[in-house]
Amino acid sequence: MTLEIDTSKPVLVTGSTGFVGGWIAKSLIEKGVTVHAPVRDAQNDEKLKSLKEISNKEDGNILFFEADLMEPKSYDKAMADCEIVFHVASPFLYKFNDAQKDLINPAVEGTKNVLESVNRIQTVKKVIITSSCAAIYGDHIDIQSVPNKILTEEVWNTTSTIDHQPYSYSKVLAEKLAWDIEEKQNRWKLIVINPALVLGPSLSGKSTSASHELIKQLGDGRSKAGCPKFEIGMVDVRDVADAHVNAAFMDNINGRHIVYNEVLSFLSLSKMLQEKYPQLPLPKKELPKAMVWLIAPLIDKSITRKMISGCMGYSWNANNQKAIKSLDLKYRPIKESIQEMFQQLIDQGEL
Repeated sequence: MTLEIDTSKPVLVTGSTGFVGGWIAKSLIEKGVTVHAPVRDAQNDEKLKSLKEISNKEDGNILFFEADLMEPKSYDKAMADCEIVFHVASPFLYKFNDAQKDLINPAVEGTKNVLESVNRIQTVKKVIITSSCAAIYGDHIDIQSVPNKILTEEVWNTTSTIDHQPYSYSKVLAEKLAWDIEEKQNRWKLIVINPALVLGPSLSGKSTSASHELIKQLGDGRSKAGCPKFEIGMVDVRDVADAHVNAAFMDNINGRHIVYNEVLSFLSLSKMLQEKYPQLPLPKKELPKAMVWLIAPLIDKSITRKMISGCMGYSWNANNQKAIKSLDLKYRPIKESIQEMFQQLIDQGEL
């Protein structure tokens, strides 16, 4: 599919130095688009290096603007003349000290500040926001009570709180706020992408994304004795980027879009990795739920017994057909995603 893109007009991408945002920016630059990228430190050459190198080789361009997601009006300058805004920046941290400060405030206040800029900048016609399947459900047990035990775009997470699954709670609050702001005006359209667990290589070197930490745990010896019986929808980061870009430039795209390719367990991922890395201490079995419930919170405080009770041993299922059909997605196999991601962790000395 060839997208019709007016490359004379810049687009804005928040979070362009992050895991998903980097691939969105790369895709746009390769298509000849000028990307306006607000960043906290426009002089941080190490962090901006990969996107600058892509820009030097491609027809498109990237311009960095110093801005702070937590400051109102901070994005106005970067957004000037843009018709399309991708709001990708939001924390997905494996470890944090204060859920309100580290997760919820950046997600909610950041979304509010970006969309208030959108309301001020009259050229903007379309906003694509990166939400998550975490805004659709909290724990796997929640899926058992939805119609046919299959998640759809109509379902909302009603069980996460600041004390239980605070990352998921932050995604619910941020996405609901975005829809509330969109409903109060009629100049610009909001489209939301709700990916499941995002895997694949990072463009910007070492990533702080929680998905990287999860995969690292599979291979660094911490899971040698076994891994939890836990399955979830998974998707390659490049496919998530395609979903965003297609949503921006295709006609008649509306609402939320669940984006994932395969439902796999952590043990399935481990087996995919064992084929290529037999020498590493990858888990070869699943641990009993009672053992994980007892021991995991003692090893990692971010894993609570309530989370284990609500997620382990339950099936995960979601309808991804809307995104496949309306956004014309062609998914990469997760085996490719996980092996490339793992190799990058090895190359960077993290495994």
